[in-house]
Amino acid sequence: MSNSYLSILLYLFTILSGCVSSRSLQGQFADNQGKTELHSQNFRIMFYNVENLFDVYDDPTKNDNDFLPNGSLHWTYGRYFSHLRKTAQVINSIGEWGTPALCGLCEVENDTVLVHLLNRTPLKEQHYRYCITTGSDNRGINNALLYQRDMFKYLGHASRKIPFTNKSRRSRDILHVWGEISNRERLDVFVCHFPSRSGGEKESEPDRIDAAGFVRTLCNELFDKNDDANILVMGDFNDTPQDKSIKILETGTKTKFNLINLFGDPSKLNFYGSHKYQGEWSQLDQMFVSRHFNKYLIKGSPQIYAPDFLLSKKNSRDEQTPLRNYQGPAYKDGYSDHLPVVADFKLK
Repeated sequence: MSNSYLSILLYLFTILSGCVSSRSLQGQFADNQGKTELHSQNFRIMFYNVENLFDVYDDPTKNDNDFLPNGSLHWTYGRYFSHLRKTAQVINSIGEWGTPALCGLCEVENDTVLVHLLNRTPLKEQHYRYCITTGSDNRGINNALLYQRDMFKYLGHASRKIPFTNKSRRSRDILHVWGEISNRERLDVFVCHFPSRSGGEKESEPDRIDAAGFVRTLCNELFDKNDDANILVMGDFNDTPQDKSIKILETGTKTKFNLINLFGDPSKLNFYGSHKYQGEWSQLDQMFVSRHFNKYLIKGSPQIYAPDFLLSKKNSRDEQTPLRNYQGPAYKDGYSDHLPVVADFKLK
């Protein structure tokens, strides 16, 4: 059976399975908006770089050729759905007695991937809704947010394009989602995936500084309207808490407008880092909160989620790494090259 025939069959099955676009999903939310009751309980938030969660279809406008059945990485239907199931496993396991209220994701290709994730894995039972950016990244990867409707009353979202100093620079948009939490306060969420260090850390640093400055501007606009704005910024920043871009992101126009990095102090974390490169752990995945939203933080709850199933077996030096999906061109059938980060909040 040819790949094109398989693609047609899978596409038809997707439609029959109730796959809908993000606009349709949000329409379903709007239809039930008056019936939604927001629960007052622990409000768990996670962020996870899911490592190249691509579908198997060619997007002629993006460089996704490696992630096709006949591509260099031999990205088959079996490998794709294995990655979907493993991503769902991580989200379910983080939830313990209930899946997180908000799940920020990066390196997601498109709506199709999220529809499959939420409808063709055990996450189907959780009834998540989602938002996703429509950015200009060369490879076509995007940022997304999954949300539980009984914990977060969706009001709107936007895909914010970063105004780079280098006009030819293309990267993932910032996902901005706003909604209402159980105490009837507004919460603004930003999901980020800053430009990588490809080409060199120092050479690429100006791009991450541009991204941080832009997010900081968006936060300042919210503070201008409300000193007590509830703001959450989470993502893979491709910089550590000590780097310039992170310091820019933290610092507001006034001290009370500073953002608090929940993963800024390595001594308070439960694990070595969220990402390992050339044998060194680093904290690239972080969460920042406004002063007012930090009041709801459950002390000691921010953590790097590092269960054994997400880590490789220990080597001769008693070291482990994230059990990733690909190691270069070699398929490992793992999870991701990043570990998730998690924090809990107690809402009134």
